[in-house]
Amino acid sequence: MTALFSAQGSGAAANQPVLVSANMNNATAFVSTPVVQSLPTDGDDATDNQADDATQRDPQDADSLAELVAMQPSGGSVDREMRCLAGAIYFEARGETQEGQLAVGRVIINRSESGRFPASYCGVVYQPGQFSFVQGKHMPSIREASADWHEALAIARIAVEETWKSAAQDALYFHAKRVSPKWRLTKIAQVDDHIFYR
Repeated sequence: MTALFSAQGSGAAANQPVLVSANMNNATAFVSTPVVQSLPTDGDDATDNQADDATQRDPQDADSLAELVAMQPSGGSVDREMRCLAGAIYFEARGETQEGQLAVGRVIINRSESGRFPASYCGVVYQPGQFSFVQGKHMPSIREASADWHEALAIARIAVEETWKSAAQDALYFHAKRVSPKWRLTKIAQVDDHIFYR
């Protein structure tokens, strides 16, 4: 006589059947050991593995700016300076291509390094009369859960690390192409809806 019993467990382990023979001379018992796997903490395993693969790749191996943006880490804390830079990219160029966003970021970085403007990203962004989205020394609130904000942060990191060359690499000024200021500056490039100068 043979009986089939179920071994009870909890958690991720499944109930395993145990086969026991009543004939003691031919005692056969099948017992399995539960396999315990850790559960992913954020997202699914495939997403986590893709993120791990992306962060382990060398940024120099990126074939496009889009690929380099995808390689940037997401989440984590953002310091005040990076928030100012990414915020300016977000408000000035979020509807533009990644190349257009990078060009805007380069202008802010170039200004902070020029000696002719404030020496910090926040100083450049909040300098009176420079950016129309700044009202009363305040930046509007940012939808931080949005894909646009995550993209702006990625572009800001790329601009700071100079891992992708911008068409406006040396620019200090830009304006929307719909306006025509009387600037006596050297035009460097037009990227999307902005014209860049040095």
